[in-house]
Amino acid sequence: MRKFLIAIVGIALAIGAFYAVAVRFSDGPFGIVAGGPLQSGELIQGEPDWVFAHDVPTIELQLLSPPRSRTVWMIEHEGKIYVPCGYRNTWLGRLWKQWPLEVEKDPRAIVRIEDKRYERTLIPVTSKHPSIEALLAELQRKYMGGAGSAPASIVDTDALLLFELAPRSS
Repeated sequence: MRKFLIAIVGIALAIGAFYAVAVRFSDGPFGIVAGGPLQSGELIQGEPDWVFAHDVPTIELQLLSPPRSRTVWMIEHEGKIYVPCGYRNTWLGRLWKQWPLEVEKDPRAIVRIEDKRYERTLIPVTSKHPSIEALLAELQRKYMGGAGSAPASIVDTDALLLFELAPRSS
């Protein structure tokens, strides 16, 4: 029985590893598993009216370097979009969420929302941002049931990182 269980676990791990590698070569992420570059979908030029994305729950975000994509939360506020990254202050978060460190080296990104792609630059948001209270309130409303509020200083820690997805300059 023990050998059987070991064999089953080994097969499951092999399938999981194969799946994780296969997704890296796909067009985008699959759920919480990172994927390859975002290739499909019309590439939109110019700055759209982001109000359409106000209640979109998740988007796909790909950094240019390395060209890997992931599914992330997104908030829209006053015609701009933002991406939060939480839990970098936990051992699992530091292990799982490497993309904020990659943003420091190269902030260029592509996002895909409703099968359309947009070239963006990720700009860190700090507690000094003029709309920080409203951004945190929107994050709370959209993903945490609207109750409570975090202090603005939370974005200056690894507990919550927040990035504006600004237009990419040429």
